[in-house]
Amino acid sequence: MKKFVILLLALTCVFSASMVAADTPDQLRFMAGPPGGNWFALGGALADLWSQKTVPTTSITGGAVANIINADKGKGDFGFSNTSMVAVAQKGAGAPFEEQVKNATILANLYTQYTYFLARKDFVEKHNIKSLDDLVARKIPTRFATLKTGTGSEFIINGIFKSGFGLDYRKALKEWGGSVEYASYSDGADLIADKHIDIFAFSVGKVASIVMQVESQTDIVILGMEQETLDKVGADYGTVTFTVDPGIYKSVKDTPVKVVGDYTCIVVRNDLDEKMVYDLCKTMHENQESLSKAVVDIKELNPATAIPGDPIKSHAGAIKYWTEAAKK
Repeated sequence: MKKFVILLLALTCVFSASMVAADTPDQLRFMAGPPGGNWFALGGALADLWSQKTVPTTSITGGAVANIINADKGKGDFGFSNTSMVAVAQKGAGAPFEEQVKNATILANLYTQYTYFLARKDFVEKHNIKSLDDLVARKIPTRFATLKTGTGSEFIINGIFKSGFGLDYRKALKEWGGSVEYASYSDGADLIADKHIDIFAFSVGKVASIVMQVESQTDIVILGMEQETLDKVGADYGTVTFTVDPGIYKSVKDTPVKVVGDYTCIVVRNDLDEKMVYDLCKTMHENQESLSKAVVDIKELNPATAIPGDPIKSHAGAIKYWTEAAKK
């Protein structure tokens, strides 16, 4: 009898451990973005799709930073973020992630984000600026603007100066005799067109209407970066090098421009069941065309790039699905 009780307790412990290791909730909480944006629209479309074909899913508002933290703490199951943010969060390498997150991993890279440094053409010609590296090395006084702190754009702009050049851009630009402003996309476009600033920097999709809007208002140059600088940023933030090819924008005529490349991604609780995550990826991929009606950028989803490379951690279920899909 004593042996039977011991065996029963052992089996109970094993069963309990397996339940803790992989959570399979009856309903999922998808953390999208603020109302009115692409993330909010795509989040709703994804939640509807998964509810119909995989598991009941509710879409709630969120943000790039908050979604990582809430996935890590189990306050949400998965949601949108930027791959560079997830990389920093997993390292616990600095604000706003002073502590390493251990339960937030990648479900998929969805679509590309390009970081643009739009400079007024007359400013570039006056100082004979060849690249962002050239501007920094010569400490040229620059009236600079980006999106507000806490956004994905400002996060990676800060990272470029920090990792690429070893600078706090807020202090450095002011010390060189320049200034720093924070503006929305539309306000920044007006500021550069009206000659109130020299450079407007932000992250957005590959073919961006905001870049075309600025081009229609004033002559600009998209400043590129040296490969060494791009590699430094990539080592710390998990970014890659993207190229803006001639023909996409009228300001890029002959020579391709190298810029920091990032992705809008889905961050997911690592303790979510592997098969459930596999099925979520499968449903999303197989219904990619219908999802593009909500946000056209989802057409860029590609099994070959859905999983970022080391050291960024991805969910085992996601790795399994996207690896299989890439071979088809």
